[in-house]
Amino acid sequence: QLQLVESGGGLVQPGGSLRLSCTASGFTLDQYTMAWFRQAPGKEREGVVCISRSGDSTNYAHSIEGRYADSMQARFFISRDNAKNTMYLQMNSLKPEDTAVYYCAAGEVFPALVGDRYDYWGQGTQVTVSS
Repeated sequence: QLQLVESGGGLVQPGGSLRLSCTASGFTLDQYTMAWFRQAPGKEREGVVCISRSGDSTNYAHSIEGRYADSMQARFFISRDNAKNTMYLQMNSLKPEDTAVYYCAAGEVFPALVGDRYDYWGQGTQVTVSS
């Protein structure tokens, strides 16, 4: 059975950090582009970042407002360890607006960051940023 399982979510104060993990079973991640998406309450799911099969290339969602330092590209770091069949998302300087359910996904579509281009999804892990 093909499965992705996220872990590492939780409650963190503004400015804090979390590292999410996504582990695959039933297939090997090195055949797929991997991505993180998130869905905040009352909002549509949005792409965060994807990483190529080798891990050499990444594509972050564009931040069209605010300072670069506040963007996801400056605060979130995606990585993968194909030997461990696991992908990670290191999230730093977390903000209340980062509160969402975070999903990992696998597809063959780098650099696309559109949900319907991905074939396999995890069940999600809740990230809550609050004081």
